[in-house]
Amino acid sequence: MWEKQLKGTHTYNYHYLMKRWSMDQLNVVDPESHVMKLPVVLKDGSRHIVLLKFGGPITAPVVNVSSVDSLRQADILAWVESWLQWDIDLAGVAAHFVGSDLEQLFYAHAGTPIVKDTDLYYCLMKTIIHQQLNLKFAYTLTNRFVETFGTKEDDIWFYPSPDVVASLAYEDLRAMQFSQRKAEYVIDTSRLIAEGKLDLMQLAAASDEEIAAALTEIRGLGSWSAQNWMLFGLGRADLLPAADIGVQNALKTYGNLAEKPTPAAIHERGERWSPYRSYAAVTLWRSIET
Repeated sequence: MWEKQLKGTHTYNYHYLMKRWSMDQLNVVDPESHVMKLPVVLKDGSRHIVLLKFGGPITAPVVNVSSVDSLRQADILAWVESWLQWDIDLAGVAAHFVGSDLEQLFYAHAGTPIVKDTDLYYCLMKTIIHQQLNLKFAYTLTNRFVETFGTKEDDIWFYPSPDVVASLAYEDLRAMQFSQRKAEYVIDTSRLIAEGKLDLMQLAAASDEEIAAALTEIRGLGSWSAQNWMLFGLGRADLLPAADIGVQNALKTYGNLAEKPTPAAIHERGERWSPYRSYAAVTLWRSIET
Protein backbone atom coordinates (compact mmCIF):
# COMPACT_ATOMS: atom_id res chain seq x y z
CA MET A 1 0.00 0.00 0.00
CA TRP A 2 1.30 3.45 -0.89
CA GLU A 3 -0.10 6.92 -0.17
CA LYS A 4 0.58 10.27 -1.78
CA GLN A 5 -0.85 13.68 -0.92
CA LEU A 6 -1.86 16.09 -3.66
CA LYS A 7 -2.22 19.70 -2.58
CA GLY A 8 -4.58 21.98 -4.47
CA THR A 9 -3.60 25.58 -5.08
CA HIS A 10 -7.04 26.60 -6.32
CA THR A 11 -10.63 26.45 -5.10
CA TYR A 12 -12.21 23.00 -5.47
CA ASN A 13 -15.46 22.01 -3.75
CA TYR A 14 -14.84 18.34 -3.01
CA HIS A 15 -17.99 18.26 -0.86
CA TYR A 16 -20.03 18.72 -4.04
CA LEU A 17 -17.92 16.09 -5.83
CA MET A 18 -18.87 13.57 -3.15
CA LYS A 19 -22.52 14.57 -3.12
CA ARG A 20 -22.69 14.15 -6.87
CA TRP A 21 -20.78 10.84 -6.78
CA SER A 22 -23.12 9.43 -4.14
CA MET A 23 -26.11 9.81 -6.50
CA ASP A 24 -25.10 6.50 -8.08
CA GLN A 25 -25.65 3.59 -5.70
CA LEU A 26 -22.86 1.61 -7.36
CA ASN A 27 -20.27 4.15 -6.26
CA VAL A 28 -18.46 3.76 -2.95
CA VAL A 29 -18.31 7.10 -1.15
CA ASP A 30 -18.57 8.35 2.43
CA PRO A 31 -19.30 12.09 2.32
CA GLU A 32 -18.99 12.45 6.11
CA SER A 33 -15.42 11.17 6.22
CA HIS A 34 -14.62 12.61 2.77
CA VAL A 35 -13.53 9.24 1.41
CA MET A 36 -14.26 7.62 -1.95
CA LYS A 37 -13.04 4.46 -3.69
CA LEU A 38 -12.73 4.38 -7.46
CA PRO A 39 -12.46 1.69 -10.13
CA VAL A 40 -9.50 2.81 -12.24
CA VAL A 41 -8.68 1.24 -15.60
CA LEU A 42 -5.40 2.50 -17.04
CA LYS A 43 -4.63 2.80 -20.74
CA ASP A 44 -3.10 -0.66 -20.84
CA GLY A 45 -6.32 -2.17 -19.49
CA SER A 46 -4.97 -2.90 -16.00
CA ARG A 47 -7.48 -2.51 -13.17
CA HIS A 48 -6.80 -0.78 -9.87
CA ILE A 49 -8.84 0.21 -6.83
CA VAL A 50 -7.89 3.69 -5.65
CA LEU A 51 -8.84 5.37 -2.38
CA LEU A 52 -9.20 9.16 -2.19
CA LYS A 53 -9.50 11.02 1.11
CA PHE A 54 -10.11 14.77 0.96
CA GLY A 55 -9.43 17.42 3.56
CA GLY A 56 -8.78 21.10 4.11
CA PRO A 57 -10.88 24.10 3.08
CA ILE A 58 -12.22 24.20 -0.47
CA THR A 59 -9.92 27.17 -1.14
CA ALA A 60 -6.85 25.01 -0.40
CA PRO A 61 -7.94 21.37 -0.63
CA VAL A 62 -5.75 18.31 -0.23
CA VAL A 63 -6.41 14.74 -1.30
CA ASN A 64 -4.59 11.65 -0.12
CA VAL A 65 -4.36 9.06 -2.89
CA SER A 66 -3.64 5.45 -1.96
CA SER A 67 -3.61 2.04 -3.64
CA VAL A 68 -1.96 -1.35 -3.25
CA ASP A 69 -0.38 -1.16 -6.72
CA SER A 70 2.98 0.39 -5.90
CA LEU A 71 4.48 -0.26 -9.34
CA ARG A 72 1.83 1.92 -11.00
CA GLN A 73 1.95 4.83 -8.55
CA ALA A 74 2.94 7.45 -11.13
CA ASP A 75 0.29 6.29 -13.61
CA ILE A 76 -2.44 6.23 -10.96
CA LEU A 77 -1.53 9.71 -9.67
CA ALA A 78 -1.63 11.07 -13.23
CA TRP A 79 -5.04 9.43 -13.73
CA VAL A 80 -6.40 10.94 -10.51
CA GLU A 81 -5.17 14.43 -11.38
CA SER A 82 -6.72 14.14 -14.84
CA TRP A 83 -10.00 12.76 -13.49
CA LEU A 84 -10.34 15.50 -10.88
CA GLN A 85 -9.10 18.13 -13.35
CA TRP A 86 -6.97 19.14 -10.40
CA ASP A 87 -5.14 21.84 -12.36
CA ILE A 88 -8.28 23.83 -13.21
CA ASP A 89 -8.51 27.14 -11.35
CA LEU A 90 -12.21 27.19 -10.49
CA ALA A 91 -11.83 30.57 -8.77
CA GLY A 92 -10.46 31.84 -12.07
CA VAL A 93 -13.47 30.35 -13.86
CA ALA A 94 -15.78 32.17 -11.43
CA ALA A 95 -13.87 35.40 -12.00
CA HIS A 96 -14.80 35.16 -15.67
CA PHE A 97 -18.46 35.52 -14.67
CA VAL A 98 -17.99 38.65 -12.55
CA GLY A 99 -20.18 41.32 -14.09
CA SER A 100 -22.20 38.73 -16.02
CA ASP A 101 -25.79 37.62 -15.47
CA LEU A 102 -24.50 34.55 -13.59
CA GLU A 103 -22.19 36.35 -11.16
CA GLN A 104 -24.34 35.67 -8.08
CA LEU A 105 -24.80 32.03 -9.08
CA PHE A 106 -21.05 31.42 -9.07
CA TYR A 107 -20.73 33.29 -5.79
CA ALA A 108 -23.38 31.07 -4.17
CA HIS A 109 -21.89 27.81 -5.53
CA ALA A 110 -18.17 28.45 -5.43
CA GLY A 111 -15.73 25.86 -6.72
CA THR A 112 -18.21 23.60 -8.52
CA PRO A 113 -16.19 21.06 -10.53
CA ILE A 114 -17.19 19.01 -13.54
CA VAL A 115 -17.72 15.53 -12.07
CA LYS A 116 -16.58 13.08 -14.71
CA ASP A 117 -17.25 9.37 -15.08
CA THR A 118 -14.19 7.22 -14.53
CA ASP A 119 -14.36 5.37 -17.85
CA LEU A 120 -14.94 6.73 -21.37
CA TYR A 121 -16.72 3.61 -22.61
CA TYR A 122 -19.01 3.40 -19.59
CA CYS A 123 -19.78 7.12 -19.89
CA LEU A 124 -20.94 6.55 -23.46
CA MET A 125 -23.05 3.53 -22.46
CA LYS A 126 -24.59 5.44 -19.55
CA THR A 127 -25.37 8.31 -21.90
CA ILE A 128 -27.25 5.96 -24.23
CA ILE A 129 -29.07 4.27 -21.35
CA HIS A 130 -30.12 7.58 -19.77
CA GLN A 131 -31.53 9.05 -22.99
CA GLN A 132 -35.21 10.02 -22.70
CA LEU A 133 -35.65 8.38 -19.27
CA ASN A 134 -36.41 9.86 -15.88
CA LEU A 135 -33.34 9.90 -13.66
CA LYS A 136 -34.50 7.25 -11.19
CA PHE A 137 -35.28 4.61 -13.82
CA ALA A 138 -32.16 5.54 -15.79
CA TYR A 139 -30.00 4.70 -12.78
CA THR A 140 -32.00 1.51 -12.19
CA LEU A 141 -31.24 0.32 -15.74
CA THR A 142 -27.60 1.37 -15.50
CA ASN A 143 -27.16 -0.50 -12.24
CA ARG A 144 -28.72 -3.65 -13.68
CA PHE A 145 -26.41 -3.38 -16.68
CA VAL A 146 -23.27 -3.10 -14.53
CA GLU A 147 -24.27 -5.67 -11.91
CA THR A 148 -25.16 -8.23 -14.59
CA PHE A 149 -22.26 -7.81 -17.00
CA GLY A 150 -19.56 -6.05 -14.96
CA THR A 151 -17.23 -7.53 -12.35
CA LYS A 152 -16.93 -6.79 -8.64
CA GLU A 153 -13.59 -6.69 -6.85
CA ASP A 154 -13.80 -6.25 -3.09
CA ASP A 155 -16.71 -3.78 -2.89
CA ILE A 156 -15.96 -1.98 -6.15
CA TRP A 157 -17.78 -2.52 -9.44
CA PHE A 158 -15.75 -2.44 -12.63
CA TYR A 159 -17.87 -1.71 -15.67
CA PRO A 160 -18.42 -4.27 -18.44
CA SER A 161 -15.98 -4.07 -21.34
CA PRO A 162 -16.98 -3.41 -24.97
CA ASP A 163 -16.07 -7.02 -25.84
CA VAL A 164 -18.47 -8.39 -23.23
CA VAL A 165 -21.36 -6.17 -24.30
CA ALA A 166 -20.67 -6.73 -27.99
CA SER A 167 -21.21 -10.45 -27.47
CA LEU A 168 -24.71 -9.99 -26.03
CA ALA A 169 -28.00 -10.55 -27.81
CA TYR A 170 -30.58 -7.79 -27.81
CA GLU A 171 -32.85 -10.07 -25.81
CA ASP A 172 -30.34 -10.05 -22.95
CA LEU A 173 -31.01 -6.36 -22.43
CA ARG A 174 -34.70 -6.59 -23.27
CA ALA A 175 -35.04 -8.96 -20.30
CA MET A 176 -33.74 -6.11 -18.10
CA GLN A 177 -36.46 -3.69 -19.34
CA PHE A 178 -34.37 -2.04 -22.04
CA SER A 179 -36.42 -0.96 -25.02
CA GLN A 180 -35.59 -2.69 -28.29
CA ARG A 181 -33.99 0.43 -29.72
CA LYS A 182 -31.96 1.15 -26.59
CA ALA A 183 -30.72 -2.45 -26.55
CA GLU A 184 -29.67 -2.08 -30.18
CA TYR A 185 -27.90 1.24 -29.55
CA VAL A 186 -25.94 -0.14 -26.58
CA ILE A 187 -24.88 -3.39 -28.24
CA ASP A 188 -24.29 -2.04 -31.75
CA THR A 189 -22.14 0.83 -30.46
CA SER A 190 -20.18 -1.63 -28.30
CA ARG A 191 -19.56 -3.76 -31.39
CA LEU A 192 -18.13 -0.75 -33.23
CA ILE A 193 -15.71 -0.22 -30.34
CA ALA A 194 -14.83 -3.92 -29.96
CA GLU A 195 -14.14 -4.17 -33.71
CA GLY A 196 -11.87 -1.11 -33.64
CA LYS A 197 -14.17 1.00 -35.80
CA LEU A 198 -14.67 3.51 -32.97
CA ASP A 199 -11.60 4.35 -30.87
CA LEU A 200 -12.71 6.40 -27.86
CA MET A 201 -9.18 7.18 -26.68
CA GLN A 202 -8.27 8.49 -30.11
CA LEU A 203 -11.54 10.40 -30.37
CA ALA A 204 -10.88 12.02 -26.98
CA ALA A 205 -7.97 13.94 -28.51
CA ALA A 206 -10.14 15.50 -31.23
CA SER A 207 -11.86 18.89 -31.17
CA ASP A 208 -15.40 19.34 -29.89
CA GLU A 209 -16.63 19.73 -33.45
CA GLU A 210 -14.84 16.60 -34.68
CA ILE A 211 -16.17 14.54 -31.78
CA ALA A 212 -19.73 15.74 -32.34
CA ALA A 213 -19.50 14.91 -36.04
CA ALA A 214 -18.11 11.41 -35.37
CA LEU A 215 -20.57 10.44 -32.64
CA THR A 216 -23.69 11.75 -34.34
CA GLU A 217 -22.96 9.50 -37.32
CA ILE A 218 -23.63 6.51 -35.06
CA ARG A 219 -27.19 5.26 -34.88
CA GLY A 220 -28.77 6.25 -31.56
CA LEU A 221 -26.34 9.07 -30.78
CA GLY A 222 -27.48 12.64 -31.30
CA SER A 223 -26.09 16.03 -30.34
CA TRP A 224 -27.24 15.64 -26.71
CA SER A 225 -25.34 12.35 -26.47
CA ALA A 226 -22.20 13.86 -27.97
CA GLN A 227 -22.31 16.85 -25.63
CA ASN A 228 -22.96 14.61 -22.64
CA TRP A 229 -19.94 12.40 -23.46
CA MET A 230 -17.67 15.39 -23.98
CA LEU A 231 -18.82 16.95 -20.72
CA PHE A 232 -18.93 13.96 -18.36
CA GLY A 233 -16.40 11.76 -20.15
CA LEU A 234 -13.79 14.33 -21.15
CA GLY A 235 -14.60 17.32 -18.96
CA ARG A 236 -14.60 19.75 -21.88
CA ALA A 237 -14.97 23.34 -20.63
CA ASP A 238 -17.09 25.10 -23.23
CA LEU A 239 -20.25 23.11 -23.89
CA LEU A 240 -23.74 24.51 -23.45
CA PRO A 241 -26.59 21.93 -23.43
CA ALA A 242 -29.23 24.55 -24.08
CA ALA A 243 -31.93 21.96 -24.83
CA ASP A 244 -31.48 20.37 -21.39
CA ILE A 245 -34.57 20.77 -19.20
CA GLY A 246 -32.44 21.15 -16.07
CA VAL A 247 -30.51 24.08 -17.52
CA GLN A 248 -33.76 25.70 -18.64
CA ASN A 249 -35.42 25.20 -15.24
CA ALA A 250 -32.37 26.51 -13.39
CA LEU A 251 -32.30 29.68 -15.48
CA LYS A 252 -36.03 30.15 -14.95
CA THR A 253 -35.61 29.82 -11.18
CA TYR A 254 -32.44 31.90 -10.98
CA GLY A 255 -33.89 34.72 -13.05
CA ASN A 256 -37.40 34.45 -11.58
CA LEU A 257 -38.76 34.11 -15.12
CA ALA A 258 -42.38 33.42 -15.99
CA GLU A 259 -41.37 30.73 -18.50
CA LYS A 260 -38.38 28.58 -19.25
CA PRO A 261 -35.97 30.24 -21.71
CA THR A 262 -35.76 28.69 -25.17
CA PRO A 263 -32.58 26.98 -26.39
CA ALA A 264 -32.03 29.87 -28.80
CA ALA A 265 -32.29 32.39 -25.97
CA ILE A 266 -29.88 30.35 -23.84
CA HIS A 267 -27.34 30.15 -26.65
CA GLU A 268 -27.58 33.92 -27.05
CA ARG A 269 -26.99 34.48 -23.33
CA GLY A 270 -24.26 31.88 -23.35
CA GLU A 271 -22.06 33.77 -25.78
CA ARG A 272 -20.92 35.88 -22.82
CA TRP A 273 -20.12 32.74 -20.78
CA SER A 274 -17.62 31.27 -23.27
CA PRO A 275 -15.04 29.72 -22.90
CA TYR A 276 -16.52 28.30 -19.67
CA ARG A 277 -20.06 27.41 -20.71
CA SER A 278 -19.73 23.89 -19.27
CA TYR A 279 -19.12 25.40 -15.84
CA ALA A 280 -22.17 27.59 -16.30
CA ALA A 281 -24.21 24.45 -17.03
CA VAL A 282 -22.94 22.38 -14.06
CA THR A 283 -23.36 25.32 -11.68
CA LEU A 284 -26.91 25.87 -12.95
CA TRP A 285 -27.66 22.18 -12.40
CA ARG A 286 -26.21 22.37 -8.92
CA SER A 287 -28.40 25.36 -8.08
CA ILE A 288 -31.60 23.31 -8.40
CA GLU A 289 -30.38 20.00 -6.98
CA THR A 290 -32.10 18.91 -3.78
